[in-house]
Amino acid sequence: MNELGKKTLLIVDDEPDIRHLLCDALAQKGYQVLDAQNGEHMWRSLEKQPVDLVLMDLYLQEEDGLQLAREVRDRFHDMPIMMLTGKGDETDRILGLETAADDYMMKPFNLRELTARIHALLRRSVRQIATQPINADHDCLYFGKWTLDLTSRQLRDPQGKEVILTLGEFSLLETLATRPDRVLTREQIIDLSRGLETEVFDRTVDVLILRLRRKLEANPKTPEFIKTQRGLGYLFQGPVAKSVS
Repeated sequence: MNELGKKTLLIVDDEPDIRHLLCDALAQKGYQVLDAQNGEHMWRSLEKQPVDLVLMDLYLQEEDGLQLAREVRDRFHDMPIMMLTGKGDETDRILGLETAADDYMMKPFNLRELTARIHALLRRSVRQIATQPINADHDCLYFGKWTLDLTSRQLRDPQGKEVILTLGEFSLLETLATRPDRVLTREQIIDLSRGLETEVFDRTVDVLILRLRRKLEANPKTPEFIKTQRGLGYLFQGPVAKSVS
């Protein structure tokens, strides 16, 4: 945030009209808004001052928005990323999510809905230092040798190292792990997961499950924790222990 306490947003879009529209609309909502027409300008802005959320066009004329999103996620693990695109192919939405976008909207978009989604992403975004220890008074879940800290919203591996999750990944894991040994349909998962409270489709859940397995499972093809129940949905294999307050 800037010195006035406003959340700072960075708009990355090669269409000047879209950038001006978004800058004006979001500034009226109380945000500090920066804009960039390409990746070079985006990195300059990110290096110049802290940014709370990136709103990026998936299809830039001279660059790959997907690759830029990957690079932003690699450097700023917990920064919310919202993707915008003018194409309606569901495959594009899946690709955007697979490259670490936290939310997705199609052009033309409704400004009120866009603003609401940005607000929701910022509200859910909790920045944590990777080396921060788990406090005794935190609410935690334990499965296998893993620890899911619900208070600091961190996942730690058997060696105690934090595994970086996107907002959607954490919310999905929290939804599953707090209901062990229970089959949940995709619709139930969408309803229960705070990280998916947007325009969602069944394949969104499948993509996030795939990403979680890659981070959590020793062998994602034969998962120990997140089990597929064919024709039904998914089940988180217990036991799961809870911390005692």
